[in-house]
Amino acid sequence: MSVLDRAYLEASPLADLHAIASELSIDGYRRLRKPELIDAIIARQDGDVADDEDRAELVVDADAADPADPAEATEGSATSARRRRGRRGGRGRGTAREANGDGSPPDEDEDEDEEAEAVETEAVAEPKDAEPEVERAEPRARRPRRGGRAAAAVVAVTEEDADDEEDGDLVEGVVELLANGSGFLRVSPPEASDDDVYVSAAQVKRCELVAGDRVSGPRRAPRRSERFASLIRIDSINGRPASELADGVRFDDLPATFPSERLRLGSEDPTLKAIEWLTPFGRGSRVTISGGPWAGKSHALRLLADALASEEISLFVALAGVRPEEISDWATAPVAPAGAVSFAASIDAQDHVVELVVEQARRIAARGGNAVVLIDTLDGLHPPTARKAMACARNVVDGGSLTVIATSTRPVGGETTVIALDRTLTSTGRFPALDLVASGTLRPELLVGEAGAQAIAEARSEANG
Repeated sequence: MSVLDRAYLEASPLADLHAIASELSIDGYRRLRKPELIDAIIARQDGDVADDEDRAELVVDADAADPADPAEATEGSATSARRRRGRRGGRGRGTAREANGDGSPPDEDEDEDEEAEAVETEAVAEPKDAEPEVERAEPRARRPRRGGRAAAAVVAVTEEDADDEEDGDLVEGVVELLANGSGFLRVSPPEASDDDVYVSAAQVKRCELVAGDRVSGPRRAPRRSERFASLIRIDSINGRPASELADGVRFDDLPATFPSERLRLGSEDPTLKAIEWLTPFGRGSRVTISGGPWAGKSHALRLLADALASEEISLFVALAGVRPEEISDWATAPVAPAGAVSFAASIDAQDHVVELVVEQARRIAARGGNAVVLIDTLDGLHPPTARKAMACARNVVDGGSLTVIATSTRPVGGETTVIALDRTLTSTGRFPALDLVASGTLRPELLVGEAGAQAIAEARSEANG
């Protein structure tokens, strides 16, 4: 006959059955319904005669109830449940003293037993379709709810994770950014491989990474459901310690001065020649190519891209709100667009494309490099986004530069150079189609000297007269 009969087990709460099943080492007992759990307990008792003494101790621990008396067993189970509720409400020690009968504090073993029973009681609220016990063990161990062995397990797991991070293999590669702001460290650029390392968007933003940066740092192995290893931290960027770059001044706080280094185009196209000599611009200029529909703004921007591709600068192209045919046409250009959406895209989508491209150029300029961003067009953006994109252009004192050249129906304000195109001249094929009266450069003498500035003023005067 079983030490615990079926009547006693059926009268016991599920938490007590879980405690009994745990003592009997029944695998997966939390996934069993109550009738199935009772059958498993009885089967284990009948098949394990050698453990009669252990089972007798288990009966004593289960509130010292007589298995032959279901009513008393029920009362004992209720008493056990009240004790557990007292422990979970912060009255564990007081209840334990009552259980001792003499008011003496419980010993250390009783504390550990109480902790184990409380954990088992929590399992009652878990869904029946809970994950296997092996998979749930790690999350439960990480919850620092109680002291004793559970707290020690949490500390051990935390220290183990820290050791894994500290002992991660060092990796070096080239950054390739994704549209969502995160990226990958290509260990064999430019080809992708399974050895590439994931870089989070937070790391990209914090370290102001741009596509093409060479980065090194430790990595951790991929966890469950992850395909790639992840970068733990960034140690160096382009051979310089990441800490030095992180301590640098914010780009918006960098001092700026008027452009003084002219960007030479060297083109034989009549429109570009007129732009170079009559509306010059330099590193750090804010330039708008303005004019009505069919004035040739997009074509002029494409010519500028071809001319500037030979400069020792980082050139970026952002297409926002253009014709689908123009997106395909730009794909064959010497510099492919870093972001492109047609005029069918929402205003927010167009804003996003421009902001991402400008942000990459800002990071280059903040590190002392020279970048140029070509935008076609500002017309479909929210006005604050358009002004912010133009305001990012600057010539940093004793540093790099960011030049922004954008097409727009009309100037947005704050430009240092305005290139106005005449639709009538363009439609009739008379080039250069430059409207000198509406065009101009602020402080042109810094770019072309006093004599050059005087020649520009005379040319504009003749065109106006």
